[in-house]
Amino acid sequence: MGSLRGLRLVAGSFRSYERDAFSSLRLTRNSDLKRTNGFCSKPQESPKPPTHTYSHRVPLHKPTDWEKKILIWSGRFKKEDEIPETVSFEMLDAAKNKVRVKISYVMIALTVAGCVLMIIEGKKAARRNETLTSLNLEKKARLREEAAMKAKTE
Repeated sequence: MGSLRGLRLVAGSFRSYERDAFSSLRLTRNSDLKRTNGFCSKPQESPKPPTHTYSHRVPLHKPTDWEKKILIWSGRFKKEDEIPETVSFEMLDAAKNKVRVKISYVMIALTVAGCVLMIIEGKKAARRNETLTSLNLEKKARLREEAAMKAKTE
C-alpha cells in the first residue's frame, strides 16, 4: 500500500512539472514570435521552391543476353522480342530469384530421384548376394591371377 501511495505522489509531481514546462514553452514561443515580428523590416517571403526537382524514377538497366534468358525462363516475358530495352533492377532481381527457386526445385527432384535409384540398385545387388566385400575379394583374386600369368610368361 505504501508503495502505491508513493507512486501517486511521484505521478502527481510529474504532472505539475509537465504543466509548468508546457506553460513556459508557450510563453517562449509567443515572445519569440513577437520578437521576430518586431525586428523584421521586410515582409515574410515564402520559401523558394528547390531549383532542381527530385524524380522518383527507378534506375533502369540494359539487360545482357544472359539476363534476357533469365527474364524469359522466369516467365516474365514470352519471347526475347517482348523484353524492353531497359528494365528495372527490381524486375531483374525478382526474375533471378524466381529462376533460383526453380533451379533449387529441380535439384531437389534430382536428389530424390538419385536416392530412389540407389535404393533400387542396392536391393537388386542384395538379391544377387553382391556385397562390397565380395566384389573386393573377387577383384583381388583376379589381380593375383593376372600377376601370376604375367610371371609365367616372363
